[in-house]
Amino acid sequence: MSKATITVLPGDGVGPEVTACALQVLRTVEEKYGHIFTVHRRRVGLDAIAAEGVAISDATFETCAHSDAILFGAIGSLPAGAERPGGPRPEQALFRLRKEFGFFANLRPVRPSESLYGASSLKPEYLKGTDMVFVRELSAGLYYGRLETVPGKPSEIRRTEHGTEAVDTLLYTEEEIERVVRAAFGIAQCRGKKVTSVDKANVLSSSVLWREVVDRVAADHPEVTCEHMLVDACAMRLVRTPAEFDVVVTENLFGDILTDEASMLTGSIGMLPSASLGTRRTAGGLFGLYEPIHGSAPDIAGEDRANPVGAILSAALLLRHSLGLDREAADVEAAVEAVLGEGYRTPDLDEGARAVVGTAEMGRRVVDRLRQP
Repeated sequence: MSKATITVLPGDGVGPEVTACALQVLRTVEEKYGHIFTVHRRRVGLDAIAAEGVAISDATFETCAHSDAILFGAIGSLPAGAERPGGPRPEQALFRLRKEFGFFANLRPVRPSESLYGASSLKPEYLKGTDMVFVRELSAGLYYGRLETVPGKPSEIRRTEHGTEAVDTLLYTEEEIERVVRAAFGIAQCRGKKVTSVDKANVLSSSVLWREVVDRVAADHPEVTCEHMLVDACAMRLVRTPAEFDVVVTENLFGDILTDEASMLTGSIGMLPSASLGTRRTAGGLFGLYEPIHGSAPDIAGEDRANPVGAILSAALLLRHSLGLDREAADVEAAVEAVLGEGYRTPDLDEGARAVVGTAEMGRRVVDRLRQP
């Protein structure tokens, strides 16, 4: 029996809908295997701004800090005209969680289900054998090159006598690169023993440093094959020969873009889970934040149309990485695969569907399958 505390931050848009399905799955695991999960539900994003005046309150942050894992839904954007200088923004919640908890490695597994090959934009013969993990650096780079976080290194739009100009700062330290690269090599050792490091070293100084650090770390892992690849070449090969990748490690912006591209191999961005990890240990693994990679999708919020699979698979990652429950995680993944194999699809995946079902029904199907011996 395992005991764990989980903070649930459903957020905005479709976040509460898909998170409800993932929480149902966790409760089913708890019941089936005799675990005890203490769950705290708190506000974040637009929901928190409306109710509490901030994207994430100090009280919610403290609740997260005393948990073994965070299950996160999605956050939306401020409505047009609602933004004000110095005012709260929904994304501040994620930035704070990532930065203050030291979540520097974002894992995004990409393994297309054979039953969904027809839903991908690629021909099935290109998808066969695809099974990769992206390790995206999450705590530095362009997203953090802001005036308030990096003094003297701004991200701003400014007026000059020659017209309007904009500047963003891409800053990486040797330490920030090395810790995520070492994480990638550690994962590769348990998989196919191959790391592809993605950068833009023919243009960016940060990428030149990135390559130097990768080469140094690779020398400590002679059993792992390492290759460097420019980001544009990687984008091309992801849709040409995706099965050649095992572990892909890259910086923040490139990782964000490439994993959205890679989600199309699975048929929908709603399929991909993620785990954001740091170094803090829990009884079963590492403290982490788990979320589907899709956004809040306000256009379909409340319509029971969102795909909950990415959220459910994020719950499986939570079981594996933060609670050390590998068997339970594998059972959740198998339940998802079985339901897809039976032909059930949400509206974003209607290719070859036996039945197109809503968010809640898809979640129930996975739960019912999970309950089976």
